[in-house]
Amino acid sequence: MPDSLGWRKKFAVIAPSTNTSVQPEYDDMRPRGVTNHFARISIPDTKVSDDDSFMAMLNNIRKSTLDAVDDAMSMSPDYVIMGMSAETFWDGADGAERMLNDLRARTGKDVAMGSHACDAAIKKYGDIKRIAIITPYMPVGDAQVRKFFEETGYEVLAIKGLQSPSPMMIAHESPQTLKRAVEEVNDSRVEAVIQCGTNLAFGKVAAMAEFWLEKPVIAINTATYWYALRENGIEDKIDGYGSLLLDY
Repeated sequence: MPDSLGWRKKFAVIAPSTNTSVQPEYDDMRPRGVTNHFARISIPDTKVSDDDSFMAMLNNIRKSTLDAVDDAMSMSPDYVIMGMSAETFWDGADGAERMLNDLRARTGKDVAMGSHACDAAIKKYGDIKRIAIITPYMPVGDAQVRKFFEETGYEVLAIKGLQSPSPMMIAHESPQTLKRAVEEVNDSRVEAVIQCGTNLAFGKVAAMAEFWLEKPVIAINTATYWYALRENGIEDKIDGYGSLLLDY
C-alpha cells in the first residue's frame, strides 16, 4: 500500500539547516497526495563578507550534504530534490552533471537539482538565449552560476549578487530588495530573468515581476519543484507562483 498522505509521491528534500525559505515555498506548491520530507544539512550560520568566507560556508555544506542525503533515504522516498543551489552550479555544466550522477548513484533515485531545473524551465519558454541572473552570493559564487549558464548555451547579460551577510540572512532579503534587483538586471535585450539561491523568498516576487515585465522570471525554488513534479508525471497546475506552474 502507498503512504497514506504521500500516495502520489514522497519527495526527500535536502536543504541547509539555515534555510527558512525553501520549505515553506515547496509546501505552498505541494499538490494533494504529494509530501515533502526535509533532511537538513547541518551548518553554522557563519558570517559571509567576501569570497573566502563564502567558500568557507560552501565547504561546510559540502562536508554535511551526504550525511543529510543518507538520513533522508531512511523513509524510502520516491524522488530526491536538492533544496540548495550554489553547489549545483559549481564547476559549470560538467560539474553539475557529475554531482547529479553522484547523487543518483548514492540514492538509487532520480534527483532534481536547481541547475538542471532552471535550464529545463528556460527551454519550456522557447528559444531563449539572453538571460539576466539574481543571486544572494559573493562574486565567487556568481562566477560559477555564470559559468554554468554560459556553458549550457546562454548569454548572461547581467548578474546581480546581493552579497547576503550569512546563509540564514539570505531569507531576510525583502521583497522590495528583490524587486529592485529585477529592475537592475532587466533591459530590453533580456529574454528571461533567473534567480538562484534557494533561501531567497523569490517565488511570489517572480510571479509579480513576470506579469509587469511580460517575460519569464524564473525562481529557482519554483523551477526545481516544477521539475520534480513534471518528472514524476504530476501535471497539476499551481496558482500564485507564475506561468511555469500554471502553463507548463
